[in-house]
Parts: sequence; C-alpha cells; structure tokens
Amino acid sequence: MTSVGVLAELEAGMAELSTPMRVYVAAGRFTEPDPDLPELAARIRALLAGVAVDEAWRRFLPGYVPPSLPEICAALEPVETDGAAAFLAGVAAVDLVWPDHLHRPVEAAERAADRVVSLLGPDASWWTNHDTACGAVNGLTPLFDSLLAGMDGEHFALALQIADD
Repeated sequence: MTSVGVLAELEAGMAELSTPMRVYVAAGRFTEPDPDLPELAARIRALLAGVAVDEAWRRFLPGYVPPSLPEICAALEPVETDGAAAFLAGVAAVDLVWPDHLHRPVEAAERAADRVVSLLGPDASWWTNHDTACGAVNGLTPLFDSLLAGMDGEHFALALQIADD
C-alpha cells in the first residue's frame, strides 16, 4: 500500500475511534526526516492544544498550556506492540471515570484499533502516559486523561480520552 493509502486508512480508522468531547484523535504523516519521540511529542502537544480550545473543555482548562516537549517525552512510557490494539480500544471505548459507561461498542473499537495497529505495523513504537507497572498515570492535563500514541517512522496515530470527575 502506498504512503497516501496508509494515511487515508489510518485517518479513517482513527476517526472510528473518536467520540466528540471525550476521545480526541489525530493521524498523519511526519514531515521531518527520521522522526523520533520529540516529533511524536510535538503532535501530542498539538492535540492537547486543540482540546484546550474546544468549547466543551475550555471552562475546565482556563489558562492551560500543554506541557513542553521534554515534559511530554518524560511523561510517556512504552507499550508493547502486541498490547497496543487492546490499549487503543480501551482508550476509545471505556470511560476513564465511569468504566461501566462505554463511549462506543467495544467490538467496534477493537476492530478499528486492530486495523490502526496493523497499518503502523509490527515495528511501530507505542507510547502512553500510563505507568502500567504500577498503575499510575502521568497526567498531561489537570483533568483525567489517557493517551496512546504510535508511530512507524513515517506515520503517527494518537488517541486521547479526557474526562472530569
């Protein structure tokens, strides 16, 4: 598949995982040569900036400025590729605060997440703001947030769920 085809399918898959005012997504192609974690952090920062100006969240985030790129990089923990699809489906489907509440059917989220992870391939790197070893979350906002970000060296995919209590 061409890079343009991958990008179109990646964007479509991520759109299936989004929920207005709850799950924000982004997908794209890096313009920098040899992108790495700082370039991915820049895309995460842009997504956070978009959430901050969204009318649904602006009142909860007065004066919020997304963390710096080094702060975002420091907040990220690696996720094994074989666990990325399940994690992505969870970010898209299961509410952070009320886990019995679903933003979308789990099966639909699993299908879309499987496709996104497949498009980025087995050598993709995946990152989250969760420390899965101890269960802690390195929050990127003053609210509850859960991020999964993946990249294959050419393309990226981001999913961010945000919630208040």
